[in-house]
Amino acid sequence: MDGRTNNTGRPVSPKSARQTRLAKQAFNNDVHNKFVSGVTFKINSNTYKYSQGDNGDLGCIVDGIGFHQCNVSYIGRTKVECYSFTLGKKVNVTLDLKTLKFVK
Repeated sequence: MDGRTNNTGRPVSPKSARQTRLAKQAFNNDVHNKFVSGVTFKINSNTYKYSQGDNGDLGCIVDGIGFHQCNVSYIGRTKVECYSFTLGKKVNVTLDLKTLKFVK
C-alpha cells in the first residue's frame, strides 16, 4: 500500500489546527477503545481492567486478580464515572482516560 488515501493532494503542516484536532481525536478514540475492550491499566502501581456487563450493559472495574472494585455508571469520550459502596455510603470515582497508563 502506498498511502494514497492519506494524501490530501497538498502539503500539510503538522502544526495546523486541523491536524492538531485530528491527532487529539485519534488519541481520544484510542484510549476509549482500549478501556472498553478490557485492556489493563495502572493507577498508583495497582492494575485494573474494565469488565463489560451482560447484554451490553455497563460493567464494572476489576483488579488484576479479578475481584470487583467498583461499578461503572458512565463511559464518555475522555472520562469514566464509577461508584462503590463503602460502609453504607456511596463513593463516586471519576477516571480520566487521558491520564490512565495502559499496560500492553
